Amino acid sequence: MTLRLGMVTIDTTDAEGLAGWWAGRLGAAVTETNGGWYVVLAGGGLPALLSFQKVDDPTPGKNRLHLDLVAADLESAVDELVDAGATVVGRRDEGFPWVTLTDPGGNEFCVSAHEHSSVPLDS
Repeated sequence: MTLRLGMVTIDTTDAEGLAGWWAGRLGAAVTETNGGWYVVLAGGGLPALLSFQKVDDPTPGKNRLHLDLVAADLESAVDELVDAGATVVGRRDEGFPWVTLTDPGGNEFCVSAHEHSSVPLDS
């Protein structure tokens, strides 16, 4: 059996708001809203669908799953994310630099410099 990634789902108390925020960061489009309880993004810089599921209480504590993003210019990307409402949690460098941030819903994600990644960027 071979599986492939179809979608990554993030729990949030504001599915439409957080989906809109990520759509703006990734150049993606909202493709489904389902009355605001389950919002799906596609396209842009996404290799699979990204969805946001409205829940009463998100799981407390550290994320068990997070997004790792790459950028051609790490510092410019971090500045743009912070200007858009993200919060820097910390900066790391263990052979390559990356920055951990949270989105407006408190979900952690990381951004690293493209030269340290095997993920292709569109030119």
